[in-house]
Amino acid sequence: MTITSAIVLLSVYWFIILFIILPINVTTQNDERNIIEGTAPSSPVNPNLKRKFSITTIVSIILWIPTCLVINLFY
Repeated sequence: MTITSAIVLLSVYWFIILFIILPINVTTQNDERNIIEGTAPSSPVNPNLKRKFSITTIVSIILWIPTCLVINLFY
């Protein structure tokens, strides 16, 4: 596995996990009954992106390392 392949694999894991984690624990403006004029009622109040990016990075690295090891050992 080349370094480029490893980086691509990590980025694929990262984005897939991000899209899984993004909708978790989202409170919308409609849920809080506090809709700001000019925004969609489904807009998140506090999306906690920094925390979700951190979780995404940790989980993707945990999945990526064994995958790289298996690819390097058996192929």
